[in-house]
Amino acid sequence: MDVMERRRQAAPMAAVTPSSIAPATGPRTTGRLARLVEEIREVVGRGLPPDLTAYLVGERLAPHLGAADLLADEHREGDPGRYRQHLLHAEADGGFSIVALVWLPGQSTSVHDHVSWCVTGVHEGEEHERRYRLLPAAEPGGRARLVAAEDVVNRQGSVCGFAPPGDIHRVWNGGSRTAVSLHVYGADVSRLGSSVRRVYDLPADR
Repeated sequence: MDVMERRRQAAPMAAVTPSSIAPATGPRTTGRLARLVEEIREVVGRGLPPDLTAYLVGERLAPHLGAADLLADEHREGDPGRYRQHLLHAEADGGFSIVALVWLPGQSTSVHDHVSWCVTGVHEGEEHERRYRLLPAAEPGGRARLVAAEDVVNRQGSVCGFAPPGDIHRVWNGGSRTAVSLHVYGADVSRLGSSVRRVYDLPADR
C-alpha cells in the first residue's frame, strides 16, 4: 500500500450524513470494475484474518485507482447537501461490498468506527482524515474521551486499510474540487444500510 502523507488539520468542518446508498446494476457496472470484483473475491475467499485480508484487498485495489474506465459517469455524481454513496457491488454471500463515495468540498463524516474491516482508495482528488484513540473515563461515573492520534492527507492513488478495533476516524474533503474514493467493506452494506458501527459524540482534544 502507498505511504500516506501526514499533515495536521486545524479547522473542523460540519459533519453531514451520507445520502442513501444508490445501487449500481446492469450496464453501469464497467468491465474494469467487474475485474476488480473478481480480484477481491479471490482474496476474501481465502478466509484470512481481517487485517491481512484488508492489506491484500488494498493491493488489488491500488492499480485500478485513477483509471478512466473504472467508474461510470453516474458513479461520480455528488449531492450538494451531503457526501454521496454509490453501491457498486454487494457479494451474494455478504462477504464484501464496494462503494464509491463522492465528496464535494467541505463535506465530512462524523467521528465513527466500522462494522468490519475496510479498505479505502482515492480515485480522484484528495481526502483528509483524522484518526482517534478512545480513552476510558478517568474516574467512576466519568465520560470516555477521544484523543486525536494522527492526521493524514490521502491523495489520488493512496490506499489504506484497517480492521476493528482501533478504527475510529473522521474523513472530509479539504480540497477545492470533488473527491471520489472507493471503499471495500467486509460486510454487505446494502443489507446493513451503512458501514458505521458507532458514531462517537464524545469530548475530543481537537
